[in-house]
Amino acid sequence: MMMEHRWTAVVSLLALLVYFWMGLQVGGARRKCGINPPAMTGDPGLERAVRVQTNTLEWLPIFLVGLWLFAIYWNELVAAGLGVVWIVGRLLYSTGYMADPAKRSTGFLIQFVVCAVLVLGALGKIIYGLATGGV
Repeated sequence: MMMEHRWTAVVSLLALLVYFWMGLQVGGARRKCGINPPAMTGDPGLERAVRVQTNTLEWLPIFLVGLWLFAIYWNELVAAGLGVVWIVGRLLYSTGYMADPAKRSTGFLIQFVVCAVLVLGALGKIIYGLATGGV
């Protein structure tokens, strides 16, 4: 049934919207400091905005694959709830990093733990199913 994973789909789309917003922040930082593409350095605000967006892009595949596999093999609502926590973690990471790179740790830790739960939870369930013959 197509609606079976609607909450996971909504969270996936929200995560992509957050990433899109981060891209807009890079554009805003470029306008503010007057540094045009392809230059990526020269202004700390631009460099932080680029790093926030790039780091989020680096984590999106881990998050999205883990989110969907956890939803399929464990529980869709738990996966979606964890996905919302991941988004909050990324937003905290972004606001912390933009204020001062030393303030990024809380948000990073939140999203890291969520990804670990999603990926390792899905992997564990799949391995258990293979071992018991019931995935």
